Amino acid sequence: METTKRVAIQGIKASFHEEAAYKFFGKSIETVECNSFKETCDKLEKNEADFVVMAIENSIAGSLLPNYTLIRDYGFSVVGEVYLPIQLHLMALPGVKFEDIKVVTSHPIAIRQCIDFFYDYPHIKIVESNDTAACAKRIQEEKLTDTMAIANNLAAELYGLNILERRVESNKKNYTRFLILKKDKTDEGKKINKASICFQVGHKAGSLATVLNIFAEQDVSLTKIQSMPVLGKRNEYYFYVDLEWPSTDKYDKAIRKALKYTSNFNILGEYQKNDKV
Repeated sequence: METTKRVAIQGIKASFHEEAAYKFFGKSIETVECNSFKETCDKLEKNEADFVVMAIENSIAGSLLPNYTLIRDYGFSVVGEVYLPIQLHLMALPGVKFEDIKVVTSHPIAIRQCIDFFYDYPHIKIVESNDTAACAKRIQEEKLTDTMAIANNLAAELYGLNILERRVESNKKNYTRFLILKKDKTDEGKKINKASICFQVGHKAGSLATVLNIFAEQDVSLTKIQSMPVLGKRNEYYFYVDLEWPSTDKYDKAIRKALKYTSNFNILGEYQKNDKV
């Protein structure tokens, strides 16, 4: 009998991370709640979880840069990805009306995604918190009648809150991309057609262009390129790149060639593209 997969998430039940985990693995998983992204990595490291679901970029807020560093530092393998449409609602205790509200609370990124809505309500105080679902839970536990949370449907259902206003996010095409991490690279039995890699290049003019051209010559598409400074070293950068290809042979050839022009080259993971929102 297959054992239940333990999936570490940043946040609590009904957070977007749990929603992403359900979308990727299905509902029959055990979610391991963590207070931070680092804690999710520690759980995986100590075999207290089998996978981590980690947000890596949002279509409005951009990349979560510290998470790239965590993946590289822990040496985990990226074995999948999942895109989640971010639909944000305002919720409060049953019976509470919008005009009773003095405070709105949520994760800073969720707040940023709804900021246009609150321009019309300057009297409502905005309070940042560490997790969208935790804000909903707190309203329920502390019976806060003047406070509403910005969170998802899952949170409203789980914590018995009433949705006062639906879809308050400024951009209705908002999504977050999550990576699925595993301790060791294993064959998941799926067709591989995407990879996440990282590397450094020398200071010589055109060094990065040389590497990027190698991929172009082999019809390997760069769907994302992200630079990050190397800690404590001036003018040195890691480049994190997502690649897609029509032919695995061409991808292999490009990787072999790129190795000659890079340093600290690392394949973070090879997996199946999964970008349906």
